[in-house]
Amino acid sequence: MATKIRPLGTRVLVKRLEPSELKSDGGLFLPDTAKEKPQEAEVIALGTGKNDEGEIVEFSVKVGDKVLISKYGGTEVKLNGQEMLILSESDILGVITK
Repeated sequence: MATKIRPLGTRVLVKRLEPSELKSDGGLFLPDTAKEKPQEAEVIALGTGKNDEGEIVEFSVKVGDKVLISKYGGTEVKLNGQEMLILSESDILGVITK
């Protein structure tokens, strides 16, 4: 059974993107314990857009955007066996463009 999460308020559900390169700058392969949490993520779902005063706030991101997130922000959740992160839109540092 597929489980879905719809964030509330100005929260965003994101999935961290694993880095394609698992080597250090010096060319050494890094074990899982030495890797930092990736700061790149993909937006999976958006909240209702209501702030604490009940006003509708337009999101700066949309579903599918690749974003840069703060390293230790948000709350980790497991959804259908995949680790996701629910965070406030203010924890998104920027949108990654090509």
